[in-house]
Amino acid sequence: MITKETIDQIMDIARIEEVIGEFVTLKKRGANYIGLCPFHDEKTPSFSVSASKGIFKCFGCGKGGNAVNFVMDHEHFTYPEALKFLAKKYNIHIEEIIPDAEQQQAIDEKESLFNLSAFAQKYFSDTLNNSEEGKSIGLTYFKERGFTTDTIIKFGLGYCPNKWDDFTKHAQKNGYQKELLLETSLSKLKDGSLYDTFRARVIFPIHNLSGRVLGFGARILTSEKDKAKYLNSAESEIYQKSKVLYGLYFAKSAIVKEDNCYLVEGYTDVISMHQAGIENVVSSSGTSLTIEQIKLLRRYTNNITLLFDSDAAGIKAAFRSTDMILEEGMNVRIVLFPEGEDPDSYAKKYRPAEVREYLDTNLVDFISFKTGLLYKETKDDPIKKAGIIKEIANTISLIPDPITRTLYVQKCSSLVNVDEKILHIEINKQRKQKLKEQFRREDNESNAEAEVEVIMPPEQLKPIYNSEYQEKEILRVMMQYGLNEISFTFKDEDNKEIEEHIRIIDFMADEIGGDDIKFENESYQALFDIIVASRNNDTFTGENAFLHNDDANIRDLAIELLSSRYSLSDQWKTKHSIYVNKEVDNLKQNILGILYSFKLKKLEKMITDNQEILKSTKDPEGIMHILTKDAKLKRKRIVLAKQLSRIVTK
Repeated sequence: MITKETIDQIMDIARIEEVIGEFVTLKKRGANYIGLCPFHDEKTPSFSVSASKGIFKCFGCGKGGNAVNFVMDHEHFTYPEALKFLAKKYNIHIEEIIPDAEQQQAIDEKESLFNLSAFAQKYFSDTLNNSEEGKSIGLTYFKERGFTTDTIIKFGLGYCPNKWDDFTKHAQKNGYQKELLLETSLSKLKDGSLYDTFRARVIFPIHNLSGRVLGFGARILTSEKDKAKYLNSAESEIYQKSKVLYGLYFAKSAIVKEDNCYLVEGYTDVISMHQAGIENVVSSSGTSLTIEQIKLLRRYTNNITLLFDSDAAGIKAAFRSTDMILEEGMNVRIVLFPEGEDPDSYAKKYRPAEVREYLDTNLVDFISFKTGLLYKETKDDPIKKAGIIKEIANTISLIPDPITRTLYVQKCSSLVNVDEKILHIEINKQRKQKLKEQFRREDNESNAEAEVEVIMPPEQLKPIYNSEYQEKEILRVMMQYGLNEISFTFKDEDNKEIEEHIRIIDFMADEIGGDDIKFENESYQALFDIIVASRNNDTFTGENAFLHNDDANIRDLAIELLSSRYSLSDQWKTKHSIYVNKEVDNLKQNILGILYSFKLKKLEKMITDNQEILKSTKDPEGIMHILTKDAKLKRKRIVLAKQLSRIVTK
């Protein structure tokens, strides 16, 4: 177990905007940062990061927390794993209490899969660099491909020997069970015995976004026709091919910096491009490009450049990928390599500066690319031309943004010499058809799941005195400004004015607790009680005591209450010389307004409840008691309403 001192040090040093910035493209907005939420699909940013509070909050899906929570949710880490990840990032030495046997046994299956994958990667790497077979076959292959020692180490490349079960036996000897070896597909079963899946192959480890090994790609070096050239790890709890991009762990920072991602086809394409100094490059991990992979890239950039061979297969793959990327609202450009070349071979043949120059000078948008290639095949045949124009219009129709669509229509019109209006008509027709199909699917789904709901008429509508807004605001100001002081002036027995300063947390506690007022929301009442109980603690640190509380319920509620979707930009003052009042400037007035409004709602409810009791009361003495109470409550209401009016109109 990690000591509390180490946890406190990690929480103090870790900067949430830096941590999240590794996974999400963040842009400054006022005092906060915003970006696309990594936890749900969105095209308009609703994900906010507060550097001053050390928290994040998505106003779309509701996810929120601190840096540790983000890493846990995003990387599917346990709490200790997330702490270790942050400690490694900030070079913090971890002090641990040795776990007992029971705690050690509690390590979950997912962690075991990660551990076995890391163990396998080390075995493959050691075999490549230290065994005779590994050096003579595997290392020779990598060196012939031009990979340097540094590159081999960086990507963790390896080799599995041409032996039936050498790795399997080594893993079992080190305590890894049969079930885990089969789950990770590092071993397979034949006639009741396990054997090595990747034997006689060079190994390409596949990493997740934090650098942990998820699975492997493996290439055979012999020309045996009955064996697949490439093998990939099977799907497991930690590895889903459609959601992983090879090389993204090494590329993500460069993608954000360049605001562009090069997408290639193979492992060696990625590695050779990295070695040539072009690091913002990934591949689709041995599968055709998927929607999930595109959405993963959209966290880092809106711009994708496809690098493909100029053969028929490469062009077909480029066409398919282009349509998928456009449909997700991203920008796509294409670079085709000369005949017989691919990113791997080109990067080895030319100097890094020449590779980059080729990419820059041969970059084309998808309209020019598709039109140029397809139009060559028409040979002035009107029917073929019409078909190709419809195909290009279909691609443009996938673009969600109308302005971008219009610009591409203009370009397409000039390239194919067709009136823009004709293109717009065709595009609108295709968009309508897509919408009809979408509605039809949604109707079928809703009809299949629909249940008849009988709505009964209400007996009688009663007044609703929902004070949720006021309750939330009271808790927020107590946490956010609880240690701030406000002043009140009153006269003593000698009629002298005395000014008294009181902490906001104490003022609220006395005003609400003293009148024995209860919150309607039980969770809010529980948090109020905790805030009041903690105010006299010497280590009380205001909002941080709740934002980073060990109790997840308290922490999540505090994050929800303290997160603000909008923040005031400093540029009003620095750039425009306009000073805009902030909440803290009118703190006393705001607090009194919230408090009086809260009390007024409570009084309204008490008056209504009292009148309901009066209806069912029969004895004269009881009626008199209720009427007296009603009069007192109404007098209090008048006083409170006047106080609130003065506060509001100041």
